[in-house]
Amino acid sequence: MTEDDRVDKDLLTIGAFASRARLSAKALRLYDRLGLLPPAYVDEVSGYRYYRAGQTERARLVALLRQLDMPLARIAEVVEAPEPEAAALLAAYWDGAEARFASQRALAGYLRGRLSGRSSEMYEKFVVETAEVPEQVVLSETRHVLAPELPVWIPGSLGRLEQGAGEAGGITGPPFVVYHAEVSVESDGPAESCVPVADEAAARAWAELRGRATGARVRVEPARRVAYVRITKAQVAHPQILAAFEAVEHWVAGQGLTVDGPCREIYFADWDAAGPGDPVCDVAFPVR
Repeated sequence: MTEDDRVDKDLLTIGAFASRARLSAKALRLYDRLGLLPPAYVDEVSGYRYYRAGQTERARLVALLRQLDMPLARIAEVVEAPEPEAAALLAAYWDGAEARFASQRALAGYLRGRLSGRSSEMYEKFVVETAEVPEQVVLSETRHVLAPELPVWIPGSLGRLEQGAGEAGGITGPPFVVYHAEVSVESDGPAESCVPVADEAAARAWAELRGRATGARVRVEPARRVAYVRITKAQVAHPQILAAFEAVEHWVAGQGLTVDGPCREIYFADWDAAGPGDPVCDVAFPVR
């Protein structure tokens, strides 16, 4: 079969197809390797790739999806799905992308404030207070977790522990999360979810029988003095919460106090019922 014969059968060389699809030959080879856009025919002797004109629409769709920075694996799902499902997959991807952009926009604003020397101005919107927290028996669950995983892990772990608290005399104080080391997109802590309970013996029995799968344990949280700021549900989101933590640290240093333990988030309100502007959480540091 000559090249002219192939053209007569609606086959195009990779160069001609690349021009029609407005893609580079290099991109077409990549899409072929990934199974996104295999050629219609490959010459067994020369290895030359040939495409049909009818593949142009798929090629352009792949190129347009790439302009959305969609990963190639996600593109494969979209182009293989029937139209209604493909549209839903695209919508789900873009919803996630917009959430990431919003978070990055907020982070950029936060960093601009720091880099322009306006950190103290950002801290002024937070009112730092102190409180004495008594000794507590807590059911806890510790996990190495990255920051993007926290919105799933925190409610999940606290929910499990609250179930255990129901069999340990009930909850005696607001649940809290202790960060024993930095938790970020690159550092995984660990973090520890804690629920104060009334009956230490019953809590230990529950942890032994039902909490073993998640590593639940019982410990005594010593009495502490904490410095804290109260934040809204909207401010719990990253990076707003970073400014809250730094505001407390800035205040502690200014008062001549010393941080006396890992920082924590204390959740005192019903998260699901709260609106974006409702106070839900205290960002706190133990101090002495």
